[in-house]
Amino acid sequence: MKIVQITDTHLSPDKMHFNANWEPLAAWIAQTDADLVIHTGDLTIDGADYEDDIAFSMELMRQLPVPMLLVPGNHDIGHFPGSYQEVDMTRLERWRRMVGQDYWVSDHGNWRLVGLNSLLFGYGDAEEETQFAWLADVLAARDGRRVAIFTHKPLFIDEPREGDTGYWGIHPVPRQRLYDLLAAHDVALFASGHLHWAWKGSFEKTALVWGPSSAFIIDTLEREMPGERIVGAVIHMLGDDVSSEIVSLPVLTPYFIDEVIHEVYPHSAPDPVTEAAQ
Repeated sequence: MKIVQITDTHLSPDKMHFNANWEPLAAWIAQTDADLVIHTGDLTIDGADYEDDIAFSMELMRQLPVPMLLVPGNHDIGHFPGSYQEVDMTRLERWRRMVGQDYWVSDHGNWRLVGLNSLLFGYGDAEEETQFAWLADVLAARDGRRVAIFTHKPLFIDEPREGDTGYWGIHPVPRQRLYDLLAAHDVALFASGHLHWAWKGSFEKTALVWGPSSAFIIDTLEREMPGERIVGAVIHMLGDDVSSEIVSLPVLTPYFIDEVIHEVYPHSAPDPVTEAAQ
């Protein structure tokens, strides 16, 4: 099975800074003969507050000639408690109504694909606990299938036992709960986006992939992270095992968010890149 992972497309009908990358990305996807496309979040620039962003972006997604599954990113449904846009039921229900479930399971032969809503991790509320209980059940019922998990935020940034990395990572307590579930089940792949860096590695028996954004890269607004600054996608091949290829796409323009950040994310809101430091 061939899966194309795309992430962080950051599309909008009004803030069109990165829209020009969509058409060449879609054309490339059509040429890959993929069986499935998985979008690992930040579909929109501001779907958390603007329904039009989601409607516009989903209209583009539906034009692809390949089935697609999506999980939300923080620009789609909000972020941590205390942030400028918190995840709440209004934002969750908008995503569920206009896109579909924010976490899901999809079986394909001897593989079980699992999509997670990583923006719920760390809330300590009923929505987070419901997703964790669901995930435990889904993994326990895999019936011998291997597992590939797709989500927006990575498990860690620099090393598996790091502390709280704020905006970029999953908080340590829910991260450990995920580690425990990965260890207890045959999770072969954990693929994510969010960082706008491209990287492959592993944690114990699980392959890790950070997919590159197809919209923009970050120049000097954020510290160096592991991996490469590129725009592109990932091709995952699922057979007896999993292999993943990060693909840099020359047909995409490598926009820099540094140059337009105050146009895309106005001064009235904390910059999403620097919010973690506050």
